[in-house]
Amino acid sequence: MKKLFVIDKTVFFGSLVFIFLFLSIGIFFPSEAERIFSEVQGYILYHFGWLYLLSVSIILVSMLLFSLGRFGQLKLGPDDSEPDFGYISWIAMLFSAGMGIGLMFYAVGEPLTHFMMPPTAQPRSVEAMREAMAVTFFHWGIHAWAIYAVVGLSLAYFGYRYNLPLTIRSGLYPLLKDRINGPIGHAVDIFAIVGTMFGIATSLGLGVSQINAGLNYLFGLEFSPTVQIAIIVVVTAISTTSVVVGIDRGIKKLSEINLLVAILLMLFVLVVGPTSTLLRDFVQNIGLYLDSVLLRTFNIYAYEPTPWVDNWTLFYWAWWISWSPFVGMFIARISRGRTVREFVAAVLFVPSGFTFFWMTVFGDTALHLDVDVAGGQLAQQVVEDVSIGLFQFFSYLPLPFLTSVVSIILVAIFFITSSDSGSLVIDTISAGGATQTTTVQRVFWCSLEGVVAACLLVAGGLSALQSATIASALPFSLVLLALTWALYSGMRADLAQRNARANASGALRAQPFSEVPWQKRLSTMLRAPTSRDVNAFIERVVGQALNDVAEELARRNRVAQVRQVAETGGIELVVPNEGVRDFVYGVLPATRPVAAFSLVQSAEREERWEAKTYFSDGSKGYDLMGMTKEQILADILYQFERYLALVQLPDSRLVTTAPEHSAEI
Repeated sequence: MKKLFVIDKTVFFGSLVFIFLFLSIGIFFPSEAERIFSEVQGYILYHFGWLYLLSVSIILVSMLLFSLGRFGQLKLGPDDSEPDFGYISWIAMLFSAGMGIGLMFYAVGEPLTHFMMPPTAQPRSVEAMREAMAVTFFHWGIHAWAIYAVVGLSLAYFGYRYNLPLTIRSGLYPLLKDRINGPIGHAVDIFAIVGTMFGIATSLGLGVSQINAGLNYLFGLEFSPTVQIAIIVVVTAISTTSVVVGIDRGIKKLSEINLLVAILLMLFVLVVGPTSTLLRDFVQNIGLYLDSVLLRTFNIYAYEPTPWVDNWTLFYWAWWISWSPFVGMFIARISRGRTVREFVAAVLFVPSGFTFFWMTVFGDTALHLDVDVAGGQLAQQVVEDVSIGLFQFFSYLPLPFLTSVVSIILVAIFFITSSDSGSLVIDTISAGGATQTTTVQRVFWCSLEGVVAACLLVAGGLSALQSATIASALPFSLVLLALTWALYSGMRADLAQRNARANASGALRAQPFSEVPWQKRLSTMLRAPTSRDVNAFIERVVGQALNDVAEELARRNRVAQVRQVAETGGIELVVPNEGVRDFVYGVLPATRPVAAFSLVQSAEREERWEAKTYFSDGSKGYDLMGMTKEQILADILYQFERYLALVQLPDSRLVTTAPEHSAEI
């Protein structure tokens, strides 16, 4: 009988305990909840606000250095891996998962709020207008995406290159070694789930408030917690359906549709608004952002304390940190085969560039409308209720009813993609990195997200959601710093191995492929083996060779294991080695297109099955089909000889130990 849940019990139930402890405040002390949440938020920001600011700064600098330096050439996966998704689909998915609801909620609201209440300038002045856009760019720029990037890069790097499970603890392996499977690793994953849950709940709270505000503005539907809970129920049900369908058919399609509709809405505002002025403003805004980014990165207003930095910058940083396990895990799952440089450049600059243009189109149009047409009324309405700001904004443009309806649909779809993406991520972490879990389990997490958002909205509105986000982000900011250092250690180890391999290659003999009779090699190249051929070859020939080596090593008092890898149908020889990465010689069935020598053959292209090798350092594998047992034995010994030469070099201390391989590759 199939299990209803596939979970890591400690992480699963530990996360639920913390989630329900926080929810119990709102459920059992509803009259006191808002005060309690507010006091918690104030205490954390006063005593640890500097930590949020410093952590984000270190992470951003590290991501830039990783991409620009020698680490940038490393791949998120074996050296010969290719991306699983096309570039446009990849960008659409990471963007929709990252900031969709927030962009809709704050695109008009944040610039106008800063215009009315700027941090340093005179309210409603030209300087306030410039400062409003510079601050908005700062909050939604590369700092936020650097936080997502460090989690995504860490998970993708150690997950796809080291064959570790896709959980947050895996990113700490270079620092913790086998202790990632103990209490520290459990605590890290629990923090990740709790932070993700409350980060998503905050976004869902923003989304449902804006949907309710739009329906109230258009149709007079009551703006109340009751209506908002009803909206949560409806949209969560749709999200659950998308989760059950999966990434390729559900989230991917919704993300692509939503990005297209969002672009069309932005272009509409650009065309009907002050187009030439907006293009000029965009250039100016980029300059203002670059001019002030360094100071704002470290500016906590230490000498002139102000609640502004707590309410805006520190809240945003905590929000991004709490979202980072969710977005980072999600973009890691869709980023296999990318290089470190490609990953960091795309994640940092592509969504940020789009966001900057989006904020310019909506924010600057709103500023110009407020000054030239609305006479300050639009900004005043936003200050009173930011959730209604976007719809009030559309009332000053053509087709206000249509654009408002489209905006509500956009927010709803962003709501859905955030919820179902978050559910998949939490599900993966709670299952110990397993990506194939039960439908019941995915539905459970998706439903719980809606319950958390509804309870916190009832308990204290958006302020309760913000407090929960800030509290959950505090411990995870330390985890992010540890992930950054672990990434540096792991990538440095791989480069050390690559350099050592180049230095040692002259002392080692060439691979034994030349020993295969040339007629047999040619026949193997031109004839496409079937899946059955490859599986039989791996079972009979490769398996025997690996077992022979393992038995001989055991006779020489060297621990060695041969493991079947159920998920891939492969087999691997693992020789543990304390202090350095284990020796792994694995073979699995793989496919590639058969060579075509004519147009007819090209049109009827077949897939060629191979018995492909893989190793613990992510280096390129090769096909063993056509080799005899003796030739495979020679190849194993060649690889083992090369491995021993590498780990005995002076730089071997840099080689990160690989963990015990699971049944998932």
